[in-house]
Formats: sequence, structure tokens, C-alpha cells
Amino acid sequence: IRSKLEHLLEKVKKKNGYKTDLELTADDLKALCNQYKKTIKKVLGKTFPDDPMKQLWGSIDAVFLSWNGKRAVSYRRIEGLPDGWGTAVNVQVMVFGNMGDDCATGVAFTRNPATGENTFYGECLINAQGEDVVAGIRTPSSISEMPHEKSSVWKRVYRELTAIMKKLEEHYHDMQDVEFTIQEGKLFMLQTRTGKRTGLAAVKIACDMVREKLITPRQAISRIEGDHLAQLLFPIFD
Repeated sequence: IRSKLEHLLEKVKKKNGYKTDLELTADDLKALCNQYKKTIKKVLGKTFPDDPMKQLWGSIDAVFLSWNGKRAVSYRRIEGLPDGWGTAVNVQVMVFGNMGDDCATGVAFTRNPATGENTFYGECLINAQGEDVVAGIRTPSSISEMPHEKSSVWKRVYRELTAIMKKLEEHYHDMQDVEFTIQEGKLFMLQTRTGKRTGLAAVKIACDMVREKLITPRQAISRIEGDHLAQLLFPIFD
């Protein structure tokens, strides 16, 4: 169903010569919603609910059902995770990164996940939703460009973001992968988790954190996986 809805969106953009989703007018979106509803009823055999509580419970069900989705099952096989763990659902108030030019959304790492360099690394999109960053719909900017924006809002937000990222890494004693949204100039942290990294980065981060007294040598060794060492044996493009 998702691919069918995205196809409808692309048809509207192509018809009107739009390059990005932001160019759609209110009338375009109203017409698109009607098309979406018809498609959902045709494909799923039921109408999209107008009742917000039904929408909420439908969203909760979708999260639990996703545990047995093809991608989730494949991911567990690759990472060696048990099927019996299950998943959880958080229900919380939304914040929006697409309410204007003082809004944004992004993802960032406390260190470079490719090289292990001890610099903040990440991307953000001004006036966009979180999905836009990872979907490739628009080209994001590096978070290092944020303090160079004309508005003083971005300088302040960048200071807040980097201070929080530093605090998170010191608390968890590991490189963090964070997601954030800025709504009308206010920074909201959505989540943090241990960041994925290349073999090269894993070794550098482990060694650097020992020198920085964030972890012990024993902890450093335990964080280097066999796959990380295998990656180091192959030639690497600069």
C-alpha cells in the first residue's frame, strides 16, 4: 500500500512540475488525500478511519505487527537477536519539523561512524519531516552548516544539540546515534542509541575512548567484533 500511495504522490508532482513535496499546494494535498482514501479502501478492503482513537490503535497495532515483518525478521537473523524479545510502543505528543523556516529534522552521530574521528557527524533538513532525511526525497545539509545559517536561531540550536550529544556519549560511554526535531526554534531530542560503525571506526573509537578514560581496555576489546577485524583486512578507498 505504501508504494501505491507514493506512486500517487509522484504522479501529482510530475503533472505539476514539482521537484519536492514542499511545492504541493493545499488544494493538491486535499485532492491527494481523496485519492489515498480510495486506494486504501480498494487495496486493504476497508476505509481509512476518521476517528482519531481508531487511528491511534491502528498505529499501535502496526508497530507490534512490524515485529514479524520481512525486514525485521531478516535483521534479527543478521544480528543474531532472538525472536522472543518482542517490541514496544511509545505513545507521545508529536513535534513537527515542517512548520516553517525555523523548523528542521535530522540525525547525527557523536563521532564519525565511517572513520571514527572524534567530531560530530550528521545531516538535517530545514522545514522537513523525519522521513524526508532517510528517504532521499531532498538533499540534506551537514549539521556543521547549522551555525552558519543567517538566523541566530540555528547558532543557539547547534550549541544546545552539541552539548546534549556530548552529555549522552559521556553517560552511555559509547558513540551515540541520535534523532532530533526542531519546531519553531525549539530543539526536541527524539531518541538516542548506540551507533552502528565500520570496522575502522570501531577500532579507532575504542582506542580513543580508552585514552579519554571513558572505557577500560577490557571494554574496548569486547566492543571489537570479528566482522570489524575482517573489514580491516580489505583494501579501503579514500
